Amino acid sequence: MLEDHPLRYELANELHARPFPSLDVPCTAAYLAIKRTDDAAGRDRQADLDHLLALLDRHGAPHPKPGATHYSGQIGRHLLKWESHTEFVTYTAFSNTLSDRPYDPTDFEVFPSDWLAAAPGARVSSALIRVLERPELDAMRDMLGQWFVPESLAASRVLDDAAVIAGDFRIDPAGHMRFAVFVNPGAGSRRVGRVVQRLCEIETYKSLSMLGFARVKQMSGRMAELDNQLTGLMDEMSAETAQADRTLAGLLSTSAELEHMVARNAFRFGATEAYEAIVHQRIEVMREQRFDGRQTFKEFMMRRYDPAMRTVKSTQGRLAALADRAIRAGELLRTSVDVERSAQNQKLLESMNRRADLQLKLQKTVEGLSVVAISYYAVSLVSYATYPLAEPLGLSKGEMTAIVTLPVVAIVWLMIRRMTRHLH
Repeated sequence: MLEDHPLRYELANELHARPFPSLDVPCTAAYLAIKRTDDAAGRDRQADLDHLLALLDRHGAPHPKPGATHYSGQIGRHLLKWESHTEFVTYTAFSNTLSDRPYDPTDFEVFPSDWLAAAPGARVSSALIRVLERPELDAMRDMLGQWFVPESLAASRVLDDAAVIAGDFRIDPAGHMRFAVFVNPGAGSRRVGRVVQRLCEIETYKSLSMLGFARVKQMSGRMAELDNQLTGLMDEMSAETAQADRTLAGLLSTSAELEHMVARNAFRFGATEAYEAIVHQRIEVMREQRFDGRQTFKEFMMRRYDPAMRTVKSTQGRLAALADRAIRAGELLRTSVDVERSAQNQKLLESMNRRADLQLKLQKTVEGLSVVAISYYAVSLVSYATYPLAEPLGLSKGEMTAIVTLPVVAIVWLMIRRMTRHLH
C-alpha cells in the first residue's frame, strides 16, 4: 500500500470542517465578530478559545478539541457556531423562533453582557438576522419600511428567487446591523443556511475591509507632508548652492519614514484587498435579481463601498510611488556627490602631480648642490694628499689644487649620477 502524506486526511477534512448551517423557517440569527484592535493576526489564540469555553460552561455544553479553530454545538435553545479566523473570531447563535418585536435587543442576550465585557478584543460587527416566510408584496413593503432606513435599503431576490434578502447596513439603536430573509415555500434548510451565512460574511468582511479605509484617512495628512518635504529636497538638489550632505540626510530621513509606513501598513493593505474580494464574491454567488425597484446589494456596494476601496488602493499606490521617488532621489544625489568627489579627487591628483614635479626639480637642484659640496671636501682632501708632490714637480700648492679640482669634480658627479640611476 502507498504511504499517505502525514497531512493528507487533515487537509481533506479541512474542506468539510465548516459546513453551512441547516435552518428551518422561521428563525433568528444573532451574529457577533470580535477582533483585537492591535496585532490581531499575532494574538493569543488560546485567549479566544478560553472565551468560548466560558460561554459553553454557562450552558454545560461540551468543549471543542484543544487548539480547535471551529465549533458547532447546542447551548440552551440556541445552536452556536464559532469560528476562528486570521484576525477575528465569530459567534453565530441560531434560534428556531421569532420574537414578537422585530429585532428585539433581547435576541442578542444569548451572549451575556458580563461575558461580552470579558472578550479578548472589540466588537467589529454584530447583526440580527430575521428569517421568515415570504409574505405578500404589500405586507413585505410595510415590513421593509418599518424595519429599515429607506434611503440606504438594499433588497434583492437571490438564488433563483428562492428568497428575498434586505438590509440597510446601518447600526440600529441597540448596536446591531439588521438583515431580513424572506424565504419562499419549498426552499431547503441548507439553502436558507447558506443565505444567512453569506449575509454574515458580507457584513463582516465589509467591516474589516473598511478598517483599511480608516487607516488611509489617518495616513493621508502625513503622506501629504512627506510629499511636500520630498519635493522641497528635490528642489534643493537642483540648486547650485545646495549642501549635498544636508540634502542627503533629509532624503534618508524621509525615505526611512516612508519605508516604515510601507512595512507597517503592508498587512492591512493586503488584508483589505482580500476582504474586498470576499465581499464581492459572496454577493456574486447570491445571483441577485432586482426586487420591487430597490437597489441590489451589488449596487449598494458599488455606490457606497467601492469608492472607499478605490481610495485604499490609490493610497497604497501613492505610498509606494513616494517611497520609490525617495529612493530614486537618494540615488541621484549620491551619484551627484560621487561625481563631485571624483572631480575633487582629480584636482587633488593634479595638485599632487605638480608637487611631485616641484619635488623632482628641487631634488635635481639639491643634487647639483651636493656635487659642489662633496667636490669641495674631496678637492681639499686630494689637495692635502698631493701637496708633497708639488715641490718635486715645481708646482705651487695653488697650482696643484687647480690641477686636481676638475678630475675630482668629474668623479664626484659621475658617482652621484650612477647612484641616482641605480635608485630609480
